[in-house]
Amino acid sequence: MLTIGALAKRTGTKVQTIRYYETIGLMPPPQRTEGGQRRYDQGELDRLAFVRHGRQLGFSLEAIRELLDLADNPAQSCAEADSIAQRQLKQVEDRIARLQVLQVELKRMICDCSHHSVAQCRVLEVLRDHSECLTDHDNIGA
Repeated sequence: MLTIGALAKRTGTKVQTIRYYETIGLMPPPQRTEGGQRRYDQGELDRLAFVRHGRQLGFSLEAIRELLDLADNPAQSCAEADSIAQRQLKQVEDRIARLQVLQVELKRMICDCSHHSVAQCRVLEVLRDHSECLTDHDNIGA
């Protein structure tokens, strides 16, 4: 049995985050000692590691909740898990597309800057006037 501090250390999760996950139901209420201290077993360690890894992959808490529900019922088809992962992949691809456009725009802004005075600063000009941009990055990946 692990204390909340040991669980936090083993998973790289903050104690406050573990308590939050308990509050929102991603983690089950922990067992408690007679003195009221939380105690966690291997199953809870595995569950928290699952949640943490899902967050690292960018899954929303709601998507992780759906995946945990599926994991808790192993006889089900994994088609829903695939669907959830596909949604996440689409969101990541959209973000990458937006970031690539922003990268091009920022590089252009920096390269076009003459590095003289603020009055002639291309970076500031482009930031003041969106029409100076080559792309409509507001709507990319949205």
